[in-house]
Amino acid sequence: MAPMEAVSNTVFRQVVAHASAPDVFFSEFVYAKSITNPATKFPVHGRLYVAPAERQKPVVQLWGNEAADFETGAAALRDQGFSAVDINMGCPDGTVIKNHGGSDLIRNPQWAADVIAAAKTSGLTVSAKTRLGYSKLAEYQSWIPTLLEQHVALLTVHLRTKQEMSKVPAHLEVIDDLIRMRDAIAPETLLQINGDIATYQDGLELAKQHPGLDGVMIGRGVFANPFVFEAQPQAHSLDELLGLLKMQLDLFDDFATRYDVPRFPSLKRFFKIYARPELGATALRNRMMDAKSTDDVRKIIAEFMTTEH
Repeated sequence: MAPMEAVSNTVFRQVVAHASAPDVFFSEFVYAKSITNPATKFPVHGRLYVAPAERQKPVVQLWGNEAADFETGAAALRDQGFSAVDINMGCPDGTVIKNHGGSDLIRNPQWAADVIAAAKTSGLTVSAKTRLGYSKLAEYQSWIPTLLEQHVALLTVHLRTKQEMSKVPAHLEVIDDLIRMRDAIAPETLLQINGDIATYQDGLELAKQHPGLDGVMIGRGVFANPFVFEAQPQAHSLDELLGLLKMQLDLFDDFATRYDVPRFPSLKRFFKIYARPELGATALRNRMMDAKSTDDVRKIIAEFMTTEH
């Protein structure tokens, strides 16, 4: 499952794992400097918390551009028991770019090389996630080889440029070219793609169509279906979906006893995952969007179950 800001924390990872777990989870974005300097403007705030119930620690996705921060941050993560870090070189968010992280590294390849080398000093497995380019698709022809020359363990490529955001279809047409580059420059590097992969089955089909592809990463697809990683897709009832939501509410409350953020309003983006229009739950979702607390949501669900369902 892809690293997603305010999504891929311990709470939602546990919900997805309960529904149908992917092989690997990636964490929310973690500012590399904040791991050893809690006074930064982008503090960790529970992003590294892993609940005892989680089967495995996630790959921690780091962002930033200063090699020293990746050296100290990765070493600290190693000492905390994490085994792998991923370097964010594709985030299109304006705040991240203004602070020289994410997609800004595409425009500054020396920074990219330096932070990879710094993270490797920790002895952790180091991977990178990027986009095809910053403003033009053709940039991938020089940018991707530059990354491959750093010999990361895994390279994940979101098949769009920064400028394209998610407004255009993923450029599936370049997959075979990416595989050729990888085979020529760093055959030991695993290659994974991201972008418009809606289901586990879609990922398997892409791998079949493009021999040499090692993995697929699903992000937004989990918002359309929390059971997206099922090997054998099944129909799921509204009761099952609401059961997952109630699990998320309980986990959220537990997390809130440990950290002050995220706060309740951040939960509202998840309601559309569970209260789905095609299952007759539009009115339910609308009511939940007006809720002020997790207890309010529980009451709304209970009333729905007894009066309308």
